[in-house]
Amino acid sequence: MKRLLPALPALPALLVLLLALGGPLLAPYAMDQPITIPYGPAGADGALLGGDQLGRDVLSRLLYGGRDLVVSALVVASLVTAIAAVLGVTGALRPAFGRFVERAADVFMLLPAVLGILLVTQAWPGGGGRLALVAAAVALGTPYAVRFMAAAAAPVVAAGYVEAAVAGGERTWHLVVREVLPNLRSTVLALFGLRFVAAVYVVSTAAFLQVGPQPPAADWALMIRENSAGIVLNPWAVLAPGLAIAFLAMSVNLAAGALAARARTWEVAVL
Repeated sequence: MKRLLPALPALPALLVLLLALGGPLLAPYAMDQPITIPYGPAGADGALLGGDQLGRDVLSRLLYGGRDLVVSALVVASLVTAIAAVLGVTGALRPAFGRFVERAADVFMLLPAVLGILLVTQAWPGGGGRLALVAAAVALGTPYAVRFMAAAAAPVVAAGYVEAAVAGGERTWHLVVREVLPNLRSTVLALFGLRFVAAVYVVSTAAFLQVGPQPPAADWALMIRENSAGIVLNPWAVLAPGLAIAFLAMSVNLAAGALAARARTWEVAVL
């Protein structure tokens, strides 16, 4: 039982991720099937959360709408964390390269998020889409993450065992992968959680601006935009996807924080 306690903070995130990924299998109706009047109230005609602007079942669209968002956020968080870990640690090991990376990151950090989304998606061949959103989110998230990893890697790079490896002629890739990153597990996990939350908000913002998924796709942010005009008639058409986005981001961030604390304890024990 004691061994399971550290994993408890990750259970809500795991359940939310499983529900989002497997939601279409649980949906009582097709996502584009009208079953009630537009903005029908909760419980009308068998719609537990009522209907949307076209009378489609809000619960079914909610269950359909999380999978693409979760997959996109996971891909973005993984790419940003991996790129930032390599560039940040390499920059800490090689100061000349580090100064170049930090100056480039400073320039990209000046770009507002909404403007960056619009620039990438509008310049993307075919007018954007899910792949364009992922590219935009990676481009916007990497500069912050690189600075974060470079600051975290600096004390580790100054440690005696890393200096001994450098003096022994080990290559940069070996130093990054075998000497520094294994002692930054907690930092990497914390960064992953932060970048997942940021990716959720970036992808949701893009969907709300309709530069990502287009109607009649079921997407949580798109549901908020489409049904905002009828929030008085059926609040659940807006509240349900909004709460789903918030709970997804919060649960994953808490899980990453708990796992990061666990990894930090392990690092201290090893050192």
